[in-house]
Amino acid sequence: MAYWLFKSEPNAWSWDDQVAKGDEGEEWDGVRNYQARNNMRAMKIGDRGFFYHSLKEKSVVGVVEVIEEARQDSSTDDTRWDCVVIKALHPVKTPVTLEICKTDAQLSDMVLVKSSRLSVQPVTPAEWTRVCELAGIPAH
Repeated sequence: MAYWLFKSEPNAWSWDDQVAKGDEGEEWDGVRNYQARNNMRAMKIGDRGFFYHSLKEKSVVGVVEVIEEARQDSSTDDTRWDCVVIKALHPVKTPVTLEICKTDAQLSDMVLVKSSRLSVQPVTPAEWTRVCELAGIPAH
């Protein structure tokens, strides 16, 4: 299993919106960055991800699961752009802010800290475990 982080502006698509989609999940569409697209192309069913609210909150607020691998993004006819389908699993008990990640020695090399603008990014197993610990949730 691999781990990821999905960033969203809560006014465009929030954790509550994701939860409302239930088991059918939702396409993570609209991504127009090659690196983020390539990250989605690498995802497998069952991979886990953090759902991250950008803008003011700047924090991990939930955990999602990839339920469909990369396919053509339905929001465009341009075949260069793919997306995955994710579903909400559970919220975190304590949001983990970008500031916490920046000041935690175990997370100093996290893509979120080094390249915070990337909307879909990998998370190492060690980073996953540490963020889950800080969020008050099990790492599995």
